[in-house]
Amino acid sequence: MTIASAETADALWYVEPGRVEIRTEDLGALEPGAVRVRTLTSGISRGTERLVLNGDVPESEHERMRAPFQAGDFPHPVKYGYASVGRVEAGADHLVGATVFSLHPHQTVFDVPADMVASVPADVPPERAVLGANMETALNAIWDSGLSAGDRVTVVGGGVLGLLVARLAALMPGTDVTVVDADPERYAMAERFGAGFALPGDAEGERDLVFHTSASGTGFDTAVSLCAMEARLVELSWYGTRPVLASLGGAFHSRRLTVQSSQVGSLPANRRARWSHARRLAKALDLLRDPALDALIDEPVPFADLPARLPNMLALGAGFRCPVIHYPAD
Repeated sequence: MTIASAETADALWYVEPGRVEIRTEDLGALEPGAVRVRTLTSGISRGTERLVLNGDVPESEHERMRAPFQAGDFPHPVKYGYASVGRVEAGADHLVGATVFSLHPHQTVFDVPADMVASVPADVPPERAVLGANMETALNAIWDSGLSAGDRVTVVGGGVLGLLVARLAALMPGTDVTVVDADPERYAMAERFGAGFALPGDAEGERDLVFHTSASGTGFDTAVSLCAMEARLVELSWYGTRPVLASLGGAFHSRRLTVQSSQVGSLPANRRARWSHARRLAKALDLLRDPALDALIDEPVPFADLPARLPNMLALGAGFRCPVIHYPAD
């Protein structure tokens, strides 16, 4: 085992609505069974971290929404994030030097138990590896949906998560996959991922399976309207404290539709006997071998620039690709 002495680290904190800051903390000596990771890059979840920034995590969800290595409590101040990729500097000998993914907040150096990091495949660059948490969510949604070969599938919402779901669905033999989004610029991305594209007013209905990821009541209503008889609608959006108006009249009942929530914190019941969270994360990282997914990565932002730039990066309409943070080499 390689021993690490005490050192300091810089971490991003959400300190009040609309404001973040970088704080320095003492790591102390490396604990037995832990590894020390120097961060190469981390990814920001636009939807979730926008809610955290604005203080919109509902009080009822303060405990359930805690990230694995979060510090502080909602609403503020909190050290929050769950998509870090770095290189192991000390700890278990078989991991030293390895590039790993961890569900850790944005921080230059951090210590975590060795069993809480997952090795990144050698052919997955660190910037793409930050999509590991998003890919886990997409994989869980596919499992929750019961997707089968030949299904007619629509994904309403062409953000990072929606496009990952579309990519996985399109890889199933015989599926017909369409991405629906109000932004026509998502057309090329959907096509690159093996899916068709439609604006909300042009989307065709009678779909066997519909995923909703747009985080809007209008998007949910569009998703409902596209469902065929006894179809399943998988809801992946998380709305925080915002109330959502949904139209559940019309053909919702006569078509006997099923709305399935999908939450990455839990494994689907039909997987729990065989799958662990670690196995699911390893599979998600393996699925990131796909070079086409680089199109989901935004231009990198230096860690030191986050206090000035992050609020604008998380504003509505600021973009849909995954913001990536680059860290100093030492």
